[in-house]
Amino acid sequence: MRVLVIEDEAKVASFIRRALEEESYAVDVCDDGAKGLDLGQNGSYDLIILDLMLPGLPGIEVLKGLRKEKVQTPVLILTARSQVEQKVRGLDAGADDYLTKPFAIEELLARARALFRRGVGEVTGILQVDDLVLNPATREVTRGGQRIELTAKEYALLEYLMRHAGRVLTRPMIVEHVWNMDFDSFTNVIDVYVNYLRNKIDRGRERKLIQTVRGSGYVLRAV
Repeated sequence: MRVLVIEDEAKVASFIRRALEEESYAVDVCDDGAKGLDLGQNGSYDLIILDLMLPGLPGIEVLKGLRKEKVQTPVLILTARSQVEQKVRGLDAGADDYLTKPFAIEELLARARALFRRGVGEVTGILQVDDLVLNPATREVTRGGQRIELTAKEYALLEYLMRHAGRVLTRPMIVEHVWNMDFDSFTNVIDVYVNYLRNKIDRGRERKLIQTVRGSGYVLRAV
């Protein structure tokens, strides 16, 4: 999943970024409200973490700008302001959740997971395609009840595929969300990691879940 953090306190931004990256999220950080609004409007993010006290453009105006442009990305407001009026103002402007500084990073990660689930219409948080099951809370993956051990990057790729099950994901989309970098048409890193996943998930099984769409990309679906 790809996250945009709009936060001008360098230490706080670095703290959040490190925690999210340890959970295999792709993270962009911005310390200016106007630039954050531009990124939020033009980038493909699954979550935006937004501070209210920002240079360039106040966070509340960033939020209003995003919603005015019909950007539906979940927004988690993060601010030192604890007054009820500020929370109400932020939620009324279109925020999906609110967390007051100082905060426990475990709570931020839990709230992020909840917003991810909401974004794809999940209720339990468990992702399942056929007999392949992924639990984002425990990061446990099983197929047919058998546990599958994945590296951090393999897990991130599988989670992205499962959250968009049935949808063809192009190579640029995958590299942007999982590796958080521009797509290089000459690199085969995506194909290499897809093969890693296939060896662990599909090899030896009658139903192959990870499918190649020639000329487009990959899709995970039950056949």
